[in-house]
Amino acid sequence: MNESNQPYIEDVDLEILRILSQDGRETYHGIAKILEKSPVTIKKHVEELEKKEIIKGYGVQLDLEQLGYNIIAIIEVTISKGKMFEVEGKIAKNPHVFAVYDITGTYDALVFARFKSRNDLSAMIKKIHTSPYVERTNTHIVLNVIKEEISLVKILDKEKIKQ
Repeated sequence: MNESNQPYIEDVDLEILRILSQDGRETYHGIAKILEKSPVTIKKHVEELEKKEIIKGYGVQLDLEQLGYNIIAIIEVTISKGKMFEVEGKIAKNPHVFAVYDITGTYDALVFARFKSRNDLSAMIKKIHTSPYVERTNTHIVLNVIKEEISLVKILDKEKIKQ
């Protein structure tokens, strides 16, 4: 760990992450060829990144709107009696929910969820309100998605420019 309690990351680790963030299916041999390292070295680094939980998993990027999940809701939740983690944990188990955050300000939590119908959204909000610790919610419906991604490559490139 370094001073900010983050695991130590070597430059080769960042380059591996850069490659995998662009194509999670890239093989150890492919990465090794790009970075001019041995596949064994790459495998060792990837396994260490997985062990440190920097790499949490592998998957595909789906267009959920094409699958019918075209309603995105942002739900602000006020939680009472110091039960934030309990309530947030329960909300997070809902399969429609893709993010739950503790936040500062008027509300205690921010929930992001996707739905196929307004009825599904309504049912989830009503279920949230069954918790005795939920004081109120405020729901926003996303009209247009302008950006929905985070790019490690772009972040790393911007940091290089600053240095």
